[in-house]
Amino acid sequence: MNGFNEAWSGYLPVVDAEAARGVAGLRLPPWTGPDGKPAYTPDDNPEGMIARLADRMEREQLTAASDLLELARQTLAVTEPLTPDQSRFVVARLCDVLSNTLRVAESRGMRLTTGGADA
Repeated sequence: MNGFNEAWSGYLPVVDAEAARGVAGLRLPPWTGPDGKPAYTPDDNPEGMIARLADRMEREQLTAASDLLELARQTLAVTEPLTPDQSRFVVARLCDVLSNTLRVAESRGMRLTTGGADA
């Protein structure tokens, strides 16, 4: 048995990223493997628990990106110059959400090109 039909064990399966890139039936989720590299999960059950978790996490990441973009625009509208620490903080957070957003875009693009449904 592949573990997807069994009760939740707290384990999210991952597949080696290099071997999986472009392979139909695999999904790039919005999290990384233990080594920080992209991890792929089987996409044989788009309505399954892992797919729903990934979909929810993607929505949360995109909402966070939208919220941070608005905050960054408000920050830029302030007439006083930002301190170096403030600037560094804003840029670091923007990098975080941009990385997440790019991963969501890549994952959804892969699903479109392999004929899978986009969340």
